[in-house]
Amino acid sequence: MFIIKSLNYKDILQIRNVEIHTGKVTTLFGESGSGKSTLLKLLNRLISPDQGTLLYENKPIGEFDPVLLRREVVMLSQAPAIFEGSVRDNLLIGLKFSEKESVTDNKLLKILKEMKLKKGLDDEADKLSGGEKQRIALARVLLMEAKAYLIDEPTSALDEDTEKRVMDYFIEHSKAKSKTIVMVTHSREIAQRYSDQILDMKNINQKRSLSV
Repeated sequence: MFIIKSLNYKDILQIRNVEIHTGKVTTLFGESGSGKSTLLKLLNRLISPDQGTLLYENKPIGEFDPVLLRREVVMLSQAPAIFEGSVRDNLLIGLKFSEKESVTDNKLLKILKEMKLKKGLDDEADKLSGGEKQRIALARVLLMEAKAYLIDEPTSALDEDTEKRVMDYFIEHSKAKSKTIVMVTHSREIAQRYSDQILDMKNINQKRSLSV
């Protein structure tokens, strides 16, 4: 899905040759400041490389309309946006932004159950806890049925048991539909449990090229 060659971004990333494969889970593992989130932003065209090649589905990513690209390659930050309104509004807003057909309340209730969220669809979203907001955001991106999900520390506010249950569902659901996942984590356990490929970012931090 993504091919990166001889890419440089400021003093943060120096990547010689990386391939991120369709339908697989690739985890960017490393400490804070190692360039993990920067690489996610490059894959979503939130920023552009200073030099080098970045291909999406074998075409230069710069040739894609950013809005259309972000409907196919959906990014979820560590502190996800929660919009004014109800839980229902927040679950459906991704579909609205991507101009996709809405879904029934039954489907929304089902995904809330899978995300271990005991909330009503009419509950006010701004009153949710940090962990509840993360799970609403994960559910929102799953409903969008994108080609790829770029997720940055998606369960950092969850306890260990809830994290495992939520991530098991997210990964299983995505893999069953051949979705591509690029995930940022500082947890080696999460990386080893779910990844088809792990990119250790420490080489980037040391200003060395990363080759996979």
